[in-house]
Amino acid sequence: MDFFAQNMSYSTIKEECLAANLALPRTGLVDLTFGNVSVADPARRVFAIKPSGVDYGQLRIEDIVVLDYEDNVVEGTLRPSSDTPTHRHLFRHFPESIRSIVHTHSRNAVAFAQAGHELPCLGTTHCDYFHGAVPVTRAMTSAETAHAYEWETGAVIMECFTVRSPIDVPAVLVRNHGPFAWGTSGAKAVEVAFALEIVADMALKTLALNPAAMPAPQHLLDKHFFRKHGNSAYYGQA
Repeated sequence: MDFFAQNMSYSTIKEECLAANLALPRTGLVDLTFGNVSVADPARRVFAIKPSGVDYGQLRIEDIVVLDYEDNVVEGTLRPSSDTPTHRHLFRHFPESIRSIVHTHSRNAVAFAQAGHELPCLGTTHCDYFHGAVPVTRAMTSAETAHAYEWETGAVIMECFTVRSPIDVPAVLVRNHGPFAWGTSGAKAVEVAFALEIVADMALKTLALNPAAMPAPQHLLDKHFFRKHGNSAYYGQA
């Protein structure tokens, strides 16, 4: 990173990161100090993230840590989230589609992750946010957990997106762990994480009532997803 970039203020991404992190408890997505949000500045190859283990009620702007994409802390005195390498991996590999990442242990999404089941697209609420099932990663190996565990978590997530777009499916379930969701801003990433938990709750109840429930048909999925996303979207206000 050059001298000019080092001396530019990081206040904008730190403020956005703080606001997104403080939104998590209000949505009910986090318990205790579980979870974190990061916000990137891709042009400068830096991102802001919640510090590790700090209570949301105590979190302040000066606590937010800023790192570059090479894993150097460029601003902040606290230890960044233990999940930082996973965030860094995704920012490095999806620079055009991911600007903010949310990781939580929200209970319904975690239930699918612990069961090792993808989150099926059963209805239009799911279709509005995810163009198909939200994938679950494969189990991590003992070698992956022993060496650079959080970075390897990012690598395992990447495997799920060799055949799908991180824009069309902006979330993943890490097996035995929990969900990661993302978006074009901190607020949008939190919204996606909240929507993920809502549809996970709906799916659990649907499958309890009817274990043989089928996914929404493709034409309905396409209609609901593309009326909110892409060049032909017409949902909401211009």
